[in-house]
Amino acid sequence: MSRAVERARRLLARPGAWLGVEGAGYGLRLGPDRRARVNLSLTEAEFLALVDRPGLRARPEGGWTARPAGEADAAPPPPGRPGVIAGTRAVIQADGRLASLPANLGESPVAWLARRKDAAGRPWLTPAEAAAGERLRQDAERAAGGASLTMRWDALPRAASGTAARIEPGERVLSAARRVDQALTAVGPRLRPIVSRICVHGDSLKLAETGLGLRRRQGKTLLKQGLQALAEHYGIGGVKDEA
Repeated sequence: MSRAVERARRLLARPGAWLGVEGAGYGLRLGPDRRARVNLSLTEAEFLALVDRPGLRARPEGGWTARPAGEADAAPPPPGRPGVIAGTRAVIQADGRLASLPANLGESPVAWLARRKDAAGRPWLTPAEAAAGERLRQDAERAAGGASLTMRWDALPRAASGTAARIEPGERVLSAARRVDQALTAVGPRLRPIVSRICVHGDSLKLAETGLGLRRRQGKTLLKQGLQALAEHYGIGGVKDEA
């Protein structure tokens, strides 16, 4: 196997080391979250070699850590499906209704926040707030031609004249870009920065607060207000649970 795999095995033995999805591959970090730099980039084949040895287990925060020696084998992450955290998410159906359906919760900061609960056991986000944030995220991805959420929003196509992101400005891309712009305009200038950071850029709440110079927990309050405004913009109401 490659030197990268052997190096990854050594790094994963360090306390706090973990693997996460990075673009089309994987990144190994020694810090506690995505603010830490990527120490090593790995391909899918190299990742699967680590699944085999030393073995990986899911982190509650997303990604994987090395499985401790002696721990019973757990089901490895499926090949080609990085970052999967099984759960449910509120989604908009073709008839405009909301439904709670099985989904991967490891894809976005909004999905991660939707799983958090306060001291009283209440979810941080309501189903409508979470669904609104996910709808904006999906449109941002379409506007970026399916690119990573870490892409700069100012590089997305705004008109048929072209784009710095080298994305072919097809009608679907342009329509999605218009929907994103309309949604961000609807939340207003005060709430737009936090909504854009988290739903469009894919920043974590902590990273967004730091980047915007906000106090701790201030970002959560502003984000909830922004997602409520988004839900009103989209006309999202209650959620219908599906059996």
